[in-house]
Amino acid sequence: MISAATRSGVSSSRILLSLAVLALAIVLVSLSLAPTVPDMADDLPASIYDIAVKDIRGNDIKLSEYAGKVLLIVNVASKCGLTNSNYKELNVLYEKYREKGFEILAFPCNQFAGQEPGSNEDIQETVCTRFKAEFPIFDKIDVNGKDAAPLYKYLKSQRGGWLGDGIKWNFTKFLVGKDGKVVERYAPTTSPLKIENDIQKLLGTTS
Repeated sequence: MISAATRSGVSSSRILLSLAVLALAIVLVSLSLAPTVPDMADDLPASIYDIAVKDIRGNDIKLSEYAGKVLLIVNVASKCGLTNSNYKELNVLYEKYREKGFEILAFPCNQFAGQEPGSNEDIQETVCTRFKAEFPIFDKIDVNGKDAAPLYKYLKSQRGGWLGDGIKWNFTKFLVGKDGKVVERYAPTTSPLKIENDIQKLLGTTS
């Protein structure tokens, strides 16, 4: 025979369990009814063509000027282990496809091990004389954090990265189609020439 004390203990356990389930249900309902907190995406432009940037000389440039072109957008640095190979291959792509509607937009950034420490003037001199780059170089920017450039907030919102959306290192690449939509994101270690086939498809051309 079950004693009164035992029956009382079982009853108390059931009551506590019921109360716990009820409390959990209330929390879940409250969360589902809570107003949505606006996030970064609410402040993002509708299109890449709604964004303005500054070139290396500080002039305002509307990205709508590149409407109808295929874009490869890259955060660059002058003192990175990936610098020489990336600039060499970017130059190859630019020379090969610039007359077919392709543009490379390079944005210097010093957020990764301080590998782009110079002024805009220093960067322009290095890029033009050492790396012989002819594609547009823009104002030095932040690509992560609260001061990240609007362009990079937009790019990251459209194509997240592995282990989070933040840019991981120099020479992360974003490929943008003729309609201004971000098509693909490539890791810093992806060489520019490995992207050539994707560029060709967007341009509607072959090598």
